[in-house]
Amino acid sequence: MRKEGGPDHMESFNNFFQSWLVEQDQFLNELVDASKHYETKNNSSTGSTSNVDDHQVSLEQVLGPLIGKAVNHYEKYYSAKSRSAKKDVLAMFSPSWRSQLEKAFLWIGGWRPSMAFHLLYSKSGLQFEAQLSELLRGINTDDLGDLSPNQVVRVDELQMKTIREEKKVTEKMAKLQETVADSSMVELSHKVTELIRSGDRMSSEEEDEQVESNLASKEEGFKEMLDKADDLRLRTLREVISILKPMQAVHFRSCT
Repeated sequence: MRKEGGPDHMESFNNFFQSWLVEQDQFLNELVDASKHYETKNNSSTGSTSNVDDHQVSLEQVLGPLIGKAVNHYEKYYSAKSRSAKKDVLAMFSPSWRSQLEKAFLWIGGWRPSMAFHLLYSKSGLQFEAQLSELLRGINTDDLGDLSPNQVVRVDELQMKTIREEKKVTEKMAKLQETVADSSMVELSHKVTELIRSGDRMSSEEEDEQVESNLASKEEGFKEMLDKADDLRLRTLREVISILKPMQAVHFRSCT
């Protein structure tokens, strides 16, 4: 018997995802526009301490809520994904709404949390090189090339913590995958092989239904692993942003 979700359910989630992407681009544009407005004001300032402080307060007031909206938008995606996974969790491990290239890099139905740090450090290095002359003159660039020593330490600690948690989830997922090859699946495989040898073959629909029936008891485990992976993804995003200054968070957001 087919799942209650079926193709219609996944098409519905696909439509949600496409709308979510449009909204994501809108939030990013708002962040970029607000940051450009700040940079224009900052460049026209006199350079006095009071002006710098005023700009920093203004920056927090303008970018803070927009960054919060962007994070909440990710929460909205993961909440919808979790609800959809209750109807068809296996579809979330090979999402039709992702490109073939994106699927090649999937980790338990999404992006690998440790990749956030590779992106952060890569962009930090590029921006550091681009703004090196300003940094040597003691000019704050407010981008990822201007991470403070304290920020670097905190990012390194978070990276190590994330890698440890990622490894635990990966190991649990591997154990779950091993349970799939139990006696019922072996028997089904043997049955299909015998039918092929005899020149007969069950219909693809019948075969799919039997596979789904055998996997049904494992689906709660897959749902749990997906939730753990998505929770780690969202926590990593939140914690990285909490370390960064508002302008740095905008630069980080634009590369994720």
